[in-house]
Amino acid sequence: MSNTDTIIDVFLDALWMERGLSENTLSAYRRDLQQFEDWLAKQPGAPNLLEGSADDIRGYLEQRHARRISARSNARLISSLRNFYRYLHREKRIQVDPSALIDSPRQGLSLPKSLSEADVEALLAAPDTTADLGLRDRCMLEVLYACGLRVSELVGLSIAEVNLRQGVLRISGKGDKQRLAPLGEEAIDWLEKYRLEARPALLAGGSCEALFVTRRGQGMTRQAFWYLIKRYARQAGIDKPLSPHTLRHAFATHLLNNGADLRVVQMLLGHSNLSTTQIYTHVARARLKDLHAVHHPRG
Repeated sequence: MSNTDTIIDVFLDALWMERGLSENTLSAYRRDLQQFEDWLAKQPGAPNLLEGSADDIRGYLEQRHARRISARSNARLISSLRNFYRYLHREKRIQVDPSALIDSPRQGLSLPKSLSEADVEALLAAPDTTADLGLRDRCMLEVLYACGLRVSELVGLSIAEVNLRQGVLRISGKGDKQRLAPLGEEAIDWLEKYRLEARPALLAGGSCEALFVTRRGQGMTRQAFWYLIKRYARQAGIDKPLSPHTLRHAFATHLLNNGADLRVVQMLLGHSNLSTTQIYTHVARARLKDLHAVHHPRG
């Protein structure tokens, strides 16, 4: 392990203790720092991370811009570098913070991609629920849409976090923040059916703490689940681009379209700040404009 690898590890440990960031966020920070380090190694003099300057950061951003990497990705990179160099400066590992004068790129309003209610119904109906795997997949889709979960939250669910009597899930979200997510009658029905029929068959006498298991009796992964979602989308005739957050976006958008309060949606999504949730008001507003144009005599 190189010296800079050790420094990155110590920095990420400190960041986790200070902020309780998720494993996914910490992995993104590590990837950003390692990619910048790889780029530095190819520059004149081959500086390491501790020797990187403001000009180096600007040069790296310029080549990323030339490769048409999005402003959002570059903003996250700058956040990674800024936190890293602030930490090094605070710990007196460097005398000058090279990120101090670097501005974050302006980000335009990025509306989340969503699905119509008809699209969601078609997607939910795609799995063959006469098969154990199909019943599991239908249950996962129902829970994801009913609760607006992140995919990592869905596959990370354990049996102990499900309370069907009260109709809620106990979710460990970003930064290990806990929240309760109401299931709704439809999701409860599918969960009961899955737990009684498909899950025992998939475990085949084995045991696993994870709620959703594979045919090998192990917990599902995010990658495996999103492969399934894309396959079911094709089966359902949905040709819209799907992202890991598509059903989460649909959950929030459909709630707002049907009159839900923004702060309630914030709580259900597990957002720390209302500003994060406000992006969905633009989606709902666009939907209202479409409805007005179609149905109003003066539309």
